[in-house]
Amino acid sequence: MDTSQLLKGVLDLAVVRVLLDGDSYGYEIVTRLREAGHESVGEASVYGTLRRLHNDGFVDSYMRPSDSGPHRKYYKLTTAGKRRLRDDAKTWRHFVETMAFLLKEEI
Repeated sequence: MDTSQLLKGVLDLAVVRVLLDGDSYGYEIVTRLREAGHESVGEASVYGTLRRLHNDGFVDSYMRPSDSGPHRKYYKLTTAGKRRLRDDAKTWRHFVETMAFLLKEEI
């Protein structure tokens, strides 16, 4: 199974979950997702997700100086983003339980 296709379907949830741990900039989010096991996640996908989440009001952004180069754009969860995480996590858990039930004979 192509796990990159699965990740596309839940990238919003993964990014919002990373931001629950604290404000972060784009490349740091990519790195954390890769360290979590999503090695195939692309930078462009994460930046596109951040842009969409920002436009939808789930994250805010601000600039912060960097010690090693230009200013970085940081993202933080809004109250709506925290609600979205809660709702999407519930949906994801239900989906996983349903698939586990359907596949119980195969596992």
